[in-house]
Amino acid sequence: MTVIVANDIPPAVRGLLKRWFIEPRPNVFVGTVNPRTREKVLEYVRRHAPDVGMLVIATEKNSQGFVIDSCGEPGRHMVYRSGLQLIAEKWGDAPSPSVVSGNERPASGSGGEAGSHPRNPPDADPGSSGPAL
Repeated sequence: MTVIVANDIPPAVRGLLKRWFIEPRPNVFVGTVNPRTREKVLEYVRRHAPDVGMLVIATEKNSQGFVIDSCGEPGRHMVYRSGLQLIAEKWGDAPSPSVVSGNERPASGSGGEAGSHPRNPPDADPGSSGPAL
C-alpha cells in the first residue's frame, strides 16, 4: 500500500495520480501498486511538478513495515531514532537531532550517540533515567 500526501498538485499531475490511486481527501492519494510503478509515478510527479511538497508512505519489508520518503518541502522533518523512521512536525528552540531528508538513511551502527535511546533524549541529563518533565 502507498499513501501520498501532496501540497498543491497541478491538475495534470493529479489526473495521473488518480489513474493509480484513489483520492479519499483532497491531495491525499491511497493505492496498492508495485514498487516499480510507484517509483515511475513519483518520478513523473518530480519531473512535472518540481515545486510540489510530497510525503510518501509505502509498505516495505522492514521492522516498521513501511518506509517514509519526501519530495520538495512537505513541511515536516524525517528523523531516525533508535532505528525507527519518525516524522517531527515542530522542534521549537532545540536543535533538531538526526534530521534526515529524502532517501538518506543513517549509517549502520549509528545508534550509540547520546540521545539514541528514548530513555536518554539529547536534552536530558545523561545521569537521569528518563526525560525531564
